[in-house]
Amino acid sequence: MAPIFYTSFFFSLIFMTTFPVNSIHFKFSRFNPNDVNLVYQGSAAPLDRLVNFNMNDLYTCQTGRVFYSEKVLIWDSKTSQITDFTTHYTFIIDTQNDTNYGHGLAFFLAPFGFEIPPNSDGGFLGLFNTTTMDSPGNQMVHVEFDSYPNGEWGETTEHVGINNNSIISSASITWDASKHSGDPAEVWISYNSTTKNLTVNWKYQATIDPQEKTSLSHQIDLMKVLPEWVTVGFSTATGAIGEINYLLSWEFNSTLEKSSNSNIKETKLVVILTTSGVFVIVGVVALAAYALVWRKRKRSNKQKEEAMHLTSMNDDLERGAGPRRFTYKELDLATNNFSKDRKLGQGGFGAVFKGYFVDLDLQVAVKKISRGSRQGKKEYVTEVKVISQLRHRNLVKLIGWCHDKGEFLLVYEFMPNGSLDYHLFGKRTPLAWSVRHRITLGLASSVLYLHEEWERCVVHRDIKSSNVMLDSSFNVKLGDFGLAKLMDHELGPQTIGLAGTFGYLAPEYVSTGRASKESDVYSFGIVVLEITTGKKATEVMKEKDGGEKGMIEWVWDHYGRGEILVAMDENLKKDYDEKQVECLMIVGLWCAHPDVSLRPSIRQAIQVLSFEVFMPNLSPKRPVATYHAIAIAPTPAISSVEASITTSLQDGR
Repeated sequence: MAPIFYTSFFFSLIFMTTFPVNSIHFKFSRFNPNDVNLVYQGSAAPLDRLVNFNMNDLYTCQTGRVFYSEKVLIWDSKTSQITDFTTHYTFIIDTQNDTNYGHGLAFFLAPFGFEIPPNSDGGFLGLFNTTTMDSPGNQMVHVEFDSYPNGEWGETTEHVGINNNSIISSASITWDASKHSGDPAEVWISYNSTTKNLTVNWKYQATIDPQEKTSLSHQIDLMKVLPEWVTVGFSTATGAIGEINYLLSWEFNSTLEKSSNSNIKETKLVVILTTSGVFVIVGVVALAAYALVWRKRKRSNKQKEEAMHLTSMNDDLERGAGPRRFTYKELDLATNNFSKDRKLGQGGFGAVFKGYFVDLDLQVAVKKISRGSRQGKKEYVTEVKVISQLRHRNLVKLIGWCHDKGEFLLVYEFMPNGSLDYHLFGKRTPLAWSVRHRITLGLASSVLYLHEEWERCVVHRDIKSSNVMLDSSFNVKLGDFGLAKLMDHELGPQTIGLAGTFGYLAPEYVSTGRASKESDVYSFGIVVLEITTGKKATEVMKEKDGGEKGMIEWVWDHYGRGEILVAMDENLKKDYDEKQVECLMIVGLWCAHPDVSLRPSIRQAIQVLSFEVFMPNLSPKRPVATYHAIAIAPTPAISSVEASITTSLQDGR
């Protein structure tokens, strides 16, 4: 009976409906470099299944774009009909814990074949320039998440805007990028051809504010603004200041069919082909039903396996003398119901709260894994398993854990002086040189323990100043092991899949996705340069000739001219040991060498820092990165983003 039913059903469809010609539907839940359906321009490129719009080393004054390769029909010149369309996408803006950032991300509809205009970086978002910003010939509509207020255009705040043929928004609503830095935003844009209403709605996974408006609409007659056929896609730009932008997924649907004077022969051919296809479809339906049942069973088995895995982890930990298990009620009480005034900061996997156990007379930092974090459970298990086995004076101590009521939480020792980045780049009293020197040696000691002194090699993968915690005496405690991977000492690099934070990632790691002790050493070198220069890893230095250079290249140039101390942090004044400063800066450059084969091991770096051996002689000019590209297997989507959105905690934790 089933084949007869489906045959009758599809024959009725043949004679009751017209055949689609130009309606569009596509969906990208991940981005593959070999996908011919997408075109990348400027600084945009697929990376670890995401679109990274800032692939160049220099994050400033860049434009990046990704768009669908086929043209999309917006209106029909023969029938004067306009399409309805919807698009749904997820993106991240990472402000890198900076107070100055820009300029945002835009979804656009523009004439097919539209290229990136020259000089369109900064507030122009890669869509306009000074010549075209108000030209009626633009034929463009876009929705922007604008992270930089351009006062010269009458913008006083960051905003979400709907723009009709202009860089100046026709309708806008205030929005704060830093408030949601690193948190994936889901956006829905729809156009109703009857009401001519363009509507935008958005929401965040972790940084949800009930008081914040998250919708915007504006009337636009697309037939009067856009050509018949358009390109759809995304465009971003940075100016003298930057940010990092990612696209995580994208789906698009349009409904309009191009009118056609098809002849009878064409119609007969379609009927014949469709009739033949009916029998294929019947088989496909049966296979789809079977696949659906199989997937449900597989998902159920996976959930059971995960539950057994977590139970096993509990048993292993509770048998040892390591971290203890807390109930959710205990942590809720210790953090005053996870109140806002106890919140220390927002990380890539969730928020961190200050807690106090009365019975233990103990202050703690409680890391609450976000329910919206798609890799939270995996990283949670990793962090508990790895850090619970490590014992070193320069590693953050894990006190306990909890997974209760569907929540995943970690309990750490409280660090009264917070993270290193806040002392280097925040508004606190500058750190004395003796403290900076001690911090560097302590951090090096923690990395040495991870790489060589523990029973297995641990590749941290996210060494950065915001993960360097400071206790009440400014002693170093390296933390955040959610991305750490175990390796055997005798094996080479085994960890595949990009993770970490841009600005601290070794060039060969960005290219191949292969983590190693050497990529950790690179990150360590960047932190050392931040400590000595007081400059951020992603900071751009202005040259006298008007040019710009990244922090590493800027320090290396001073080294090449024999004046490396000129790059020293001005806040140090005269309270420093000149030989120590020079040594740290050279070791920082050595560790951050673009050629992985010329980097030292962490032990070799410590020997130089301790003046046990002579300082290395580096090339006067920073060499070009040299490494062998390695074909890697696909890795789970979002892994690089989850890492790159970890943020520093500005108060103690």
